[in-house]
Amino acid sequence: MADLTGFPLKDTATHTATEHYERYSALMMAPFVTEVVEAADLFPGAQVLDLACGTGFVARAAAAQVGPTGHVAAADLLEDMLRTAARNAPRMYPDIEFTQAPADKLPYPDDSFDVVLCQQGVQFFPDLEAAFAEAARVTRTGGRLAVTSWTPPADRTPYFAAQLKAVDEHGGPEAQARFATSLSCPADRLTAALTSAGFHDITTREVTFAIAFPDLADFVTGHLAAVPWGQSIEEAGGPARFTEAAETIREALSPHTNPDGSATLPFTSTLATATR
Repeated sequence: MADLTGFPLKDTATHTATEHYERYSALMMAPFVTEVVEAADLFPGAQVLDLACGTGFVARAAAAQVGPTGHVAAADLLEDMLRTAARNAPRMYPDIEFTQAPADKLPYPDDSFDVVLCQQGVQFFPDLEAAFAEAARVTRTGGRLAVTSWTPPADRTPYFAAQLKAVDEHGGPEAQARFATSLSCPADRLTAALTSAGFHDITTREVTFAIAFPDLADFVTGHLAAVPWGQSIEEAGGPARFTEAAETIREALSPHTNPDGSATLPFTSTLATATR
């Protein structure tokens, strides 16, 4: 997940944000994690950086591919995210090195990595160009970068359209700004920033997956608790306002929801790859 620079996830009295992120975001992230890792052409023994690692979805997938002779470094701004990531790291691959660091000031030497990966983090960087410049610095010549970001606008994806409705009806300016940031990195912005950082052979394409939710009502509440705009709604209006926002999302998604409460919804990300 995202290195939510400037938008920290905060634990509240009613839920633990990072644990909710690990539990609920995994479902909607899983196929995109696979896609971004496959796009990077990992190989046994590779040195990999998972930038804005969140709770470690990409780091774990990369570790499984590079194996015990490889190495995965995972950086995130948020200490709570890193603690959750470390707890969930597979014991068979202890060589995932978790480090607290902002994306635009990485504590790694030049030319450290064969591959840099970032799953749903780039849109939250305050200075995307500076973050990509740092990624370029730590990537070896000929190394690969692969990143994803949700494709705007919100109405392309029913789930995000429902969240936007909830934010507009129940959130204030902070919640609206946080949600808008999550969809702020289209393909042209990625391409421009990667070019500015010195990457070449840049490609972008849209990737869409249909995600099956066994219990959409439970997911809506759990996921809203894990994202910054959901927390802004609760911080401003308390648990009652948060509950109202979750109900608005469920109602907006009711046409997509089966009688048993399950649902299958499409999600689209922009996948960008580049060479150093």
